Amino acid sequence: MTLRVPGQKWTHDVNVEDFASRVLSASQQRPVLVDFWAEWCSPCLVLAPVLARVVESYAGALELAKVEVDVGENMKLAGRYRVRGFPTVILFRQGEEQGRFSGAQPVNRVRHFVEQCGSI
Repeated sequence: MTLRVPGQKWTHDVNVEDFASRVLSASQQRPVLVDFWAEWCSPCLVLAPVLARVVESYAGALELAKVEVDVGENMKLAGRYRVRGFPTVILFRQGEEQGRFSGAQPVNRVRHFVEQCGSI
């Protein structure tokens, strides 16, 4: 279950099979925030609308990829990127990790993170 703002155009669900194309390759064109989350995680549910609001405010200059770690083999992605807790958000640009944060954050802190790491 992905929580989205109605009309959200720049958010999509990603899994272990399409991560390379939908995140790493896509980050060659624009930065991609990856939200590693779980449905049972309260801070994840708090952060979801904050991330959607921030991504929406950039109107296509930034994408949001949602990885629900309890679906299929997605926990392998969390392991690959050494995610230790949820939510963890990683910003990718040019196929490389530019920065990360964990836990629920307010809109202004997420925007600051994106602007610092994403060259937006």
